[in-house]
Amino acid sequence: MKMKATRLRTEYLKNPIGIDIRKPRLSWVCEGGKKQSAYQIKAFDDRGTILWDTGKVSSDRMHLISWMGDALTSRTKVFWQVQLWDENDVQGEISEIAQFEMGLLSGSDWTSKWITGDYVPEKKTRYPADCFKKSFTLPSDKKVKKARAYMTACGLYEGKLNGEKIGKSMLAPGITDYRKRIQYQTVDITDSIRSGENELFFMLADGWYRGSVGAWAMKNYYGSETKLLAQIEVFYEDGSCDVIGTDDSFLWTNEGPVRFADNKDGEIYDARKESFENVNWSKAKVTSHNVVPTASNNFLLTEHERLSDPELITTPSGKKVLDFKQNIAGIVEFKLNAKAGQRIFMRFGELMRDGEFTQKNIQCVRKNLITPLQQVEYFCRDGLNEYKTRFAIFGFQYIEVETDFDINPSDFTAIAVYSDFETTYEFNSSNELLNKFVVNTLWSLKNNSADLPTDCPTRERHGWTGDAQLFLNTATYMTNYLPFALKFENDLCDWQGDDGNFPQIAPEGGTDSYMRVMNGSVGWSDAGILIPYRLWKKYGDRSIIENYYENMKKYAKYMIGRTGKKQFLVSEKTGLQKADSKYLYNMGQHYGEWAEPEDVHKLTYKDFMTSRPEEATAYLYYVMDVMVEIAEELGKTDDIQLYEEYRDGAKATYQKLRHLPKYTLDTDRQARLVRPLYFGLLDEKDTAFAKERLIKALDNYDWRVGTGFLSTPFILYVLSEIDPEYAYKLLENEKRPGWLCMPKAGATTIWEDWAGPDSDNGKGGGIASLNHYSKGAVCEWIFEEMCGIKVADENLFIIKPVPGGHFTHASASYDSAYGKVSCGWKKKEDGSYEYEITIPANTTAVVELPGKEPEAVSAGKYKY
Repeated sequence: MKMKATRLRTEYLKNPIGIDIRKPRLSWVCEGGKKQSAYQIKAFDDRGTILWDTGKVSSDRMHLISWMGDALTSRTKVFWQVQLWDENDVQGEISEIAQFEMGLLSGSDWTSKWITGDYVPEKKTRYPADCFKKSFTLPSDKKVKKARAYMTACGLYEGKLNGEKIGKSMLAPGITDYRKRIQYQTVDITDSIRSGENELFFMLADGWYRGSVGAWAMKNYYGSETKLLAQIEVFYEDGSCDVIGTDDSFLWTNEGPVRFADNKDGEIYDARKESFENVNWSKAKVTSHNVVPTASNNFLLTEHERLSDPELITTPSGKKVLDFKQNIAGIVEFKLNAKAGQRIFMRFGELMRDGEFTQKNIQCVRKNLITPLQQVEYFCRDGLNEYKTRFAIFGFQYIEVETDFDINPSDFTAIAVYSDFETTYEFNSSNELLNKFVVNTLWSLKNNSADLPTDCPTRERHGWTGDAQLFLNTATYMTNYLPFALKFENDLCDWQGDDGNFPQIAPEGGTDSYMRVMNGSVGWSDAGILIPYRLWKKYGDRSIIENYYENMKKYAKYMIGRTGKKQFLVSEKTGLQKADSKYLYNMGQHYGEWAEPEDVHKLTYKDFMTSRPEEATAYLYYVMDVMVEIAEELGKTDDIQLYEEYRDGAKATYQKLRHLPKYTLDTDRQARLVRPLYFGLLDEKDTAFAKERLIKALDNYDWRVGTGFLSTPFILYVLSEIDPEYAYKLLENEKRPGWLCMPKAGATTIWEDWAGPDSDNGKGGGIASLNHYSKGAVCEWIFEEMCGIKVADENLFIIKPVPGGHFTHASASYDSAYGKVSCGWKKKEDGSYEYEITIPANTTAVVELPGKEPEAVSAGKYKY
């Protein structure tokens, strides 16, 4: 088979449209042959004019080749393909044609104007969705070459051209801090535009901008005036162009069918108003916004899996509930016949308790407020009714349905909605509960990826930084996650203060004021450094740490500036002498381990009031160690000494701290042993003691998981270093708390609280999400250690599987940036193991099998 470039990507995206990276980087993977000896990229425009021809380049590079052709300007569409030569200099097959298109690169490209409804909004009033329309006529004597729609909003928009939805985005333009950055979408509408009369129509809802955000459903967080910006550009074969932009020629009404729309609370929809008969239209108002829209360079938020034919449950109280058998984040669609005025009322939730539908586990409750409502109220028109939620998504497996007429469950479909990344792994083992756990982890990843890595798709829906950083390595095995993660890093940097601090939540919309003291919490705010660092290590993309270095440096100095100091009523009395406290991080309020099992450590309000010097000093060391590595890579020699000083100082201080009674290593709290062992914080003697004490702690806890958020991803790595059988013993334990207790209980996603459905949230605001990916971070160990797949460098893997436990087989594959790599093992009757390994073309690997010397191999399939 001749060598061929496949899976062509531009900035990690497949055929993106509307990007604003002026020198985008091109990547591919190889099929056929052993090693790429040369490549040639040819790029051309839609007229066939060559924009870049590299000629034959002697190189094995296939990842992130920077654009070196003609300067790219707004709207330029580029087609490109790759020719490869193999290790014998044999010319391979030319690739398929890939493409990318530039968006609007300058603020001056926007000639349209922001428009809003013809009313003055009052902050305490909720309004129906705004509707805007404009008819325009295109000449019949000109042939359309191409047409594009550029669209954004403060709020959520949906556009239609001649009755067809423009694009496939949901909840566009996505979530950012709209006061600092607004994303726009670009859509090819060439096939929808027509000569003669055209009808352009938009709906605009509150979204994150004006609607409910955060645990307590704050409103008007980013503004109270929703607004729309749209620009239709039609290019003709003769070189001329027509632009139809939003302005005061658009008509407006809020008398359309969407009577209420809120991200969290849902929709009220009156199908009798779909015809817009007897509606009062007035002129839209021109308004302004001081942020120039930019491309997201990220995946769109789109519809995915469709779950049909739900089971109809009649509860003991006589309620009708649809069970879709899978907990998702998404929307509902139905198609049914009814009479005008008949009503369908739906409530969405993830839990049945005592045979009845409930939302108590996801709702925060206080006087005059219950949130989220997660409901849809629909009023039918006469005849056929077709509905799909537009401006809200819900976390749910169950829908309680109230109607004044009989329904057929097959009329209802649940649709998963998440950012449009690709799944990049396969996994299988002899333990079906583990297989299900891995699938459930992917589902929770999907369900918490609505343009933002959230904690849950129900209650808060916050971009919690701690959750995002600790799960990142798992996410990058499971999906091509990088563009999504970089968008979140931009959210963090948008918030970053002059003092260098990163937030606990980004964007901050809906963050309670009393929580702001937690910004700077270690393990959370460190995400501003740990996310770029881990992306660099996984994808080999040095530009990430280059682009964010100054932001990371500012945060590192913020941490340094808090060491050796005390804070009234916050700093713990450690018992360390002042001379030993220069590198002690004992200032600020920190979440610490967070959510350990209650019988290990029960959280109280005091946990939020303390500086947690054990955790904080440990993370000071960890972050400084990371910064040393980054600074060395980037040649930031002037910074290295400072990072090394505080890294080494934090380590020495931590060792002294752990010899004090309050912070003793002689503890059953697994996290306080796992953390220093994983970070390498202890001297040889204390390391040996901590390892023995961890095994004793696990014995005392019946080999159940006793860690919280921060240390759960680390514990199997630590145990595997002591003895892999210990890691398997903990992994395979089906008792609660433990990973396999979730699928054993029938879960289809990952729980936030080890207690899962048994958590009691009757008072509101408790920890009880059943769709929360953090505990799934253990999957990193499954891919990297159990199945032994690790990206070591450009075009290089380390394959080092660790078989064990009661497993008779396990295998995984990973569609990495350099191609699909796989490793599997099977236990034979005599107790030995056989291994099957596949190394993709144009890469090499170092294979390290138990009891064998490391072996360097090239591309191919191997059996051992």
